[in-house]
Amino acid sequence: MKFLIIIPAHNEEDNLSFTLNSLQQQSFKDYKIVVVNDGSTDQTSEIIKKYTDQDSRFETINLQKSAHQPGSKVVNAFKNGLKTQNINEFDIICKFDADIILPENYLEIIEKSFQNNPKNGLIGGLLYIEKNGEWIYEGNSNKHHVRGPMKAYRKECFIEIGGLRETLGWDNIDSILLENLGWKEVVLPELQVKLIKVKGADYTVKESDYYGRYFYFLGLKRFLAYVASSKEAMKSKSIPFFFQIIKSYENCRSKKLELKITKDEQKIINDKRWEALKKKWLRI
Repeated sequence: MKFLIIIPAHNEEDNLSFTLNSLQQQSFKDYKIVVVNDGSTDQTSEIIKKYTDQDSRFETINLQKSAHQPGSKVVNAFKNGLKTQNINEFDIICKFDADIILPENYLEIIEKSFQNNPKNGLIGGLLYIEKNGEWIYEGNSNKHHVRGPMKAYRKECFIEIGGLRETLGWDNIDSILLENLGWKEVVLPELQVKLIKVKGADYTVKESDYYGRYFYFLGLKRFLAYVASSKEAMKSKSIPFFFQIIKSYENCRSKKLELKITKDEQKIINDKRWEALKKKWLRI
């Protein structure tokens, strides 16, 4: 199977070489990499050139500078990279971040998993961060969800879900839609991916606004959005935090901001959330 790996990169001069080196050192070699230089103002383009000059599997495109917002910017960059390729020439479509280090057998194990189970639609490893000189599990999500920095889709699954949505919450929307279509999301815990940079460091949105917007663009109806907001408030042990999230969510509703999902897809997402709520909270 052949991989198409697209890597959005914005001001990643401190991290990108680690990512690209780890890809060059993969035991599995049949891949093409497109690095999307998304309006970088540092030495990112020079770093990319070192790889495109010496390795024909590496390509790049340059985009104009855009606002750095969670979700939409990175997916926009990904889509611009995808447009430059003939998707029919590949079997696996990957969206990787520019600040991760992959184990040498990452692509090999992913490819075998796709080969062994034709219903596997999305595969990835687990994220690890450095703390006190040690790499520890990031723990920011359940161990059955493939995180945004390291998504690998079977091409047929990727096409069937309509690709990635240019919105906050895209990396949960894909999981719900593919599962509804009968595909499987698989996390391989033996594949430990090192995350160099702390997520969110470049975002200009404050945390409560982030969650409010996230729940809105995920398509959650009011009741489920309020439940999700209360969960985040309990994590923070802050009642005001709950009301701040709700304020952000309701502000999006009042403005009727455009969702990047259809009405049918919104219903699927809410039904799945409701099922999870009943199972975990109500024990039904």
